[in-house]
Amino acid sequence: GSMRALAAGPQTHFGFQTVTEAERREKINQVFESVAKKYDVMNDSMTLGIHRVWKDVLVLKMNPSPGTLLLDVAGGTGDIAFRFINYVRSVRERQLQRRLKHHQNLSWQEIAKSYQEDKCNSLGDSQVVICDINKEMLKVGKEKAQDLGYSEGLSWVLGNAEELPFDDDMFDVYTIAFGIRNVTRIDLALREAYRVLKPGGRFLCLEFSQVSNPLLSRLYDLYSFQVIPVLGEVIAGDWKSYQYLVESIRRFPPQEDFKAMIEDAGFFKVDYQNLNSGIVAIHSGFKL
Repeated sequence: GSMRALAAGPQTHFGFQTVTEAERREKINQVFESVAKKYDVMNDSMTLGIHRVWKDVLVLKMNPSPGTLLLDVAGGTGDIAFRFINYVRSVRERQLQRRLKHHQNLSWQEIAKSYQEDKCNSLGDSQVVICDINKEMLKVGKEKAQDLGYSEGLSWVLGNAEELPFDDDMFDVYTIAFGIRNVTRIDLALREAYRVLKPGGRFLCLEFSQVSNPLLSRLYDLYSFQVIPVLGEVIAGDWKSYQYLVESIRRFPPQEDFKAMIEDAGFFKVDYQNLNSGIVAIHSGFKL
């Protein structure tokens, strides 16, 4: 009864069930342990591949320059990290091309020498730290990094978004993509994001959000609750995890409410951009 619930600690939600915070953390851990290996397939099947475009847009919006220090939270699979590295590399390439054009009159030895030095440092000291609470997800990400040939500029850290294992004022950018809705105490995670960012640093969050168009909203509900769990069963033999993911999407606060939460954590110039009529939104804020 209710006495037992009181004794067990604060109540929260796991999908549409009411559970204690401790139970929720455990259940979410189980979901991601069970889906880690199939996570990419799952994202592709649930979003028909569009999650790839959304992640591209996030990095485009970040527009990182060489030297940027990024913390990607709940980024175990490396999706944001790899995009970040590609982006920084291409910016750096363009800078080198421009420099070489200006150096028309150097001897080829000098050009070769400066090119070699730059080549060795194709990221311009950029680093991305991937922090995830789930060992399985990190393992999958590391394997993917090896397969795709990413070696430099990456660190993998086991850690909880609600108490990050980093010092204050460390990072230029903090990203969390499709992770914040699985955090039990969003307010704590946002305060931690604020804490670890340098003054002038930027917070960027990509998350499923509230659909504005009523017709699309009906279709989206139909797809989410009728189609996605079936996909999950067919593809991963895992109806329950997909069902949870859909419910967690619906429970997440709408754009304006989440914006207010980000402001409460201390961020300034907070705004959001809806993608696909608000199926997802990118929230942005600055620590000043």
